[in-house]
Amino acid sequence: MTVLSSRAAISDVRTDVVERLARALGDDVEVTTRVLDRVAVAIDASHYLATPQALARPRTAAQVATAMAIAVNAGWPLTMRAGGSSLSGQALSEGLTLDVRRHFRDIEVLDNGARVRVQPGATVRQVNAQLARHRTKLGPDPASEIACTIGGMIANNSSGMTCGTTANTYRTIESMTVVLPSGTVVDTGAPDADARLRADEPALVEVLETLRDQLRRPEMRADIERRWAIKNTMGYGMNSFVDFDQPVKILEHLLVGSEGTLGFIAEAYFRTVPVHPKTATGFLLFNSLDAATDALPTLVNSGADVVELVDSAAILAMGKEAESVLPKGMEVKGQASLLVEYQGDTDEELAERSKEGLAHFGDFDLYSDPEMTQDPKRRTEMWTMRQGLYTKVARNRPKGTAALLEDIAVPMERLGNVCSELQVLFDRHHYKDAVIFGHAKNGNIHFLVTEDFAGPESMKRYEDFTEDMVQLVLGKQGTLKAEHGTGRIMAPFVHRQYGDELYDAMWQVKRACDPTVSLNPGAVLTEDPKLHLKNIKKTVPVRPVIDDCVECGYCEPVCPSQHLTTTPRQRIVVQRAIAAAQASGDQELAKQLYEQETYSVVQTCAVDGMCQTACPVKINTGDLIRDLRAERAPGALDSGWAFAAEHWSGVLHIASAGMTVVDHVPNPLVRGVLGAARAIGSKDVIPTLSAELPGGGPIRKPRPAATPQAVFMPACVGSMFGTGYEHGSGVREAVLKLADLVGYQVEVPEGIGGLCCATPWKSKGLHKGGDIMGHRLAEVLGRASDNGRLPVICDNVSCSEGTAIALHKAGVDDIRVIDATTWAAEFVAPRLPELHKDRLAVVHPTCSSTRMGVNEALIMLAGLVADQVVVPDGLRCCAFAGDRGLLHPELTASSTRDEAASVAKLDAQLYLSCNRTCEIGMTRATGKTYVHVLEVVADRATAGQRATVHA
Repeated sequence: MTVLSSRAAISDVRTDVVERLARALGDDVEVTTRVLDRVAVAIDASHYLATPQALARPRTAAQVATAMAIAVNAGWPLTMRAGGSSLSGQALSEGLTLDVRRHFRDIEVLDNGARVRVQPGATVRQVNAQLARHRTKLGPDPASEIACTIGGMIANNSSGMTCGTTANTYRTIESMTVVLPSGTVVDTGAPDADARLRADEPALVEVLETLRDQLRRPEMRADIERRWAIKNTMGYGMNSFVDFDQPVKILEHLLVGSEGTLGFIAEAYFRTVPVHPKTATGFLLFNSLDAATDALPTLVNSGADVVELVDSAAILAMGKEAESVLPKGMEVKGQASLLVEYQGDTDEELAERSKEGLAHFGDFDLYSDPEMTQDPKRRTEMWTMRQGLYTKVARNRPKGTAALLEDIAVPMERLGNVCSELQVLFDRHHYKDAVIFGHAKNGNIHFLVTEDFAGPESMKRYEDFTEDMVQLVLGKQGTLKAEHGTGRIMAPFVHRQYGDELYDAMWQVKRACDPTVSLNPGAVLTEDPKLHLKNIKKTVPVRPVIDDCVECGYCEPVCPSQHLTTTPRQRIVVQRAIAAAQASGDQELAKQLYEQETYSVVQTCAVDGMCQTACPVKINTGDLIRDLRAERAPGALDSGWAFAAEHWSGVLHIASAGMTVVDHVPNPLVRGVLGAARAIGSKDVIPTLSAELPGGGPIRKPRPAATPQAVFMPACVGSMFGTGYEHGSGVREAVLKLADLVGYQVEVPEGIGGLCCATPWKSKGLHKGGDIMGHRLAEVLGRASDNGRLPVICDNVSCSEGTAIALHKAGVDDIRVIDATTWAAEFVAPRLPELHKDRLAVVHPTCSSTRMGVNEALIMLAGLVADQVVVPDGLRCCAFAGDRGLLHPELTASSTRDEAASVAKLDAQLYLSCNRTCEIGMTRATGKTYVHVLEVVADRATAGQRATVHA
C-alpha cells in the first residue's frame, strides 16, 4: 500500500528531464521538485495517491505544448491538474504534474450571456457568478461547483441535478482550443479548423474517419445510441462518431470526458442556458424505496426539472438536520423521499408546468401529505435532505476511514430494482453505513460507503464489493460511471462494459492522439485488471482538528494563498505526510517537510476561516495553523505578547504615535530601514510599511451614558491606523455621531484603553496573552453590560467576531456582541432621512462579515449613499489578516489580484468595507481609498442635519 513517505516516490527524480523542462519553459514558469510541492499534489478527492517527480505551472498554451513534448520524448507520465476535486483518481501523476489552475483563469461573457469563453482554472461558481447578471448559467451544475474547475468539468463531462443528458458539457460546448501531445494546437471553432487538422495531423484524421464509418453500421449505431441515452462518462464518448461528421468536431467531443488523456484544453466556448426566476420545490415522503422509484416515470413525464432520491439510510444519516422537514415523531424505517422541482419564468408558467405533477401526488404511496412551496426558506430546508448528505456521512465516518462516493446510471425503469439489490450488497459486504441518493430523474444514483483500507481483509472486501456491483450494473444495461469520470477506479472495467469492438476503438483514439501513452496513463483505459486496488492512500488520525478532512478540495477556491503557496487541503495533506514519514521512520523526509512548511504552510496562511464556510465537514484550517504557530513560537515571544496584553493601553499609545511618525517620515527611508532589518531578521516578525498606510488614530477614551442601551467597544485598530476618509475622523466617531443623531445611547466603558478582541494573540497561537485579554474582556464587558443585559457593539467586524470568540473561550456566553454595521442597519438606517447618493459604490465584504452574516447589512448601508452597489467579481479575503499584510505583502497581492482587476474596470465614486485593516489591504491592492461604510453614512447624515439646522 502506498503511503506519502515512500522514498521511491519522493526521491527518484529525473533531474535531467526537470532541467531540460526548466530551460525550455523559461524563467517566468515555476518548475519545482521540492518535496513539499510534490506531496501537496499527491492526492485529489479520491482514495488514491501518486507523488509526481516534478510540478510545473505553465502560463500559456504554448508552454503546455513544450512541456508535453519534453515529457513524451522522455517517456515521462504527464497529468494536467486544475481543481483536483475528482473522485476517481484522475488528477494524479507519478511523473510530471502541470498545474493549469493558477494561470488559466480567464472568463469572458459574450452575447449578453448567451455564450461564455472560459479557461480551465476558473470554477463553475465563478463563471456562473459573472453570468448571473444576464440570467444565464452553464448547463452543467455539479454539486462540487464551488471547487469544480472548467478543466475538470470538461475532462469529466460533468452534468448535475438539472442538466441531464441535454445540457451537460458534451451538449453545450461550442468550441475549444486544444493542445495535442505532438505540439499541434487546434482551434476547433476556426472556420478552417477541419482543414488545418487534416494538414497538421493526417494520421489522426485517418483514424477518426475510419472509426466514424465503422461505428455507423446500423447495429453499432443502435448500440452506441442506447449506451449514451443515459448519463455515461465511462471510457471515451464514442457517441461523438455518430453525432458529428467532421473529424475536428468528433475530436472536440472526444476530448469531453477524456480526463486529460488525449490533450490539453486551453480554453473553451460554451452555450449557456437560461436561469428561471420562479421555482417550486416539492417534498414527497414515501412508505418505501420501491414506492418512490415506482413514482419516477409519472414525475419525469410531468415535466419535472429535478427529481432527487434519498433513501432511508440517508435520511437517518441526516439526524437532527432532517427534523425540520420530516413529520414530527416519525420513526425512520424503510421510507424514502423524492425532492421534485419545477421551474418557470413567471408564476403562471410555473403553475402550468407543475400542475400535472401535482395532480398525481395523490396517486402515490406516501407516508405523509405531500408539500410544494416557493418559499425560499422552506425550499432550503427541503434541500438540506439532499445537499447535506455527503457532509453528514463524511463527518460521522469512523476515524481513519475514507468516504467513497460512487455513481452509476441505469435506464430509469430499472432504478428501483438496482437500488434494492445495492442494499443487499451493502449488507453482504458489511457496509452498514452506506447510503443511496441521486438524480433519479436520469436513472443516476450515488452511493456512499466508508472503508479503512487497513489491510488485506478490508482490501478484499472492497474488491469483492466492486466486483458484485459491476455485475449488477452491467447486468441491468447500465454504466459504471455516470458523472464522476472513469479515472483509475473504473478503468479496469471499461472493456467489460463495452465489449471488444468499442474497447478497441477507444484504444485507437488514445494512440492516435497520444502514441506514447504519456498523458495521464491509467486514467480511462488500462490493461491492468487490478489498477483500482493499487496506490490506495491511508487516512490515519493525525490531529483532531483536521482528522475529518476528506481531501475534497472545496476549501481551495476561497483560500487567500491558493495561488501563492498552499491551500487548506494541501496544508492538511502536508501534516499527514509528516506523520506518515515519522511513522515509517523516515526522519529525513519529515525534517524536510517541517522546514519547507514554515513559509508555505504556516506563515502565509491568513487564518481567515473562510475555508470553513466551504468545507463539507466544517474544518477551519486556521485552527490547525494557530496550533502550528503556537508549537513553533519561542517562549520569549509568548511571554512578550503576554506582557503586551497586560499593558495594552500603553502599547496602543506607542503604536499610534509610531504610525503617525512613520506617516511623516519619507516612505523610502522607512522601507529601506525595515527592508534591511527583514533581510537579516525574520520576515514573519518585522513588517514592511508601504505608502498607503495611514498615520495613527485617536486613543480610545471612556464615554458615559445616562441610560445606555448598549455598550460600545471601539476597536483598538482604529487607534493604530487612522481613517482614510477625507471627511471623517474614523469609524468610532461615526458610530457615536449616528447614535447621537437617532437618540440611541451607547456607553464606552471604563477600561476601554486596555481592551482588545484578542485576535492578535489568537492568530499567532500565543495562548498566554490571549487568555489574559479574554478574561479582561469578560470582566470589563460583563460589568459594563450588566452581565449581558446590554448588547456590546464593536466597530470593526473582525474585532466583533474576535470579541465573541474570546468571550466564549473565557466561559462567557451571555453577552451578545453586535457588529456596528448590523446595529446601524437595524437601529439607525430606518430613522435617517434620505442621504446624498453617488452613482456607484464598490463594496468589499470581508471574511468576518461573511461568517457573521453581516454582508446584507453592509450592502444595504452602501445603498443609502450610492444608487448602485457592486460586489466585484473575484472577491476573496484580502489576506491583510491583521499583520499578515504587513509581514507578507505578497499574500495580499496574490489574494486580491482578481478582485483588483474587476475594480479597475468600474468607474466608482465610493469604495466601502467594514474593517480597517481590510480597507488598508484593498487600498493597497487597487489604488483606491477604501473606508468604512459607516463613515460615509455618518458624514452624509450629519451633513444633512447641519443643512437642516442652517436652513
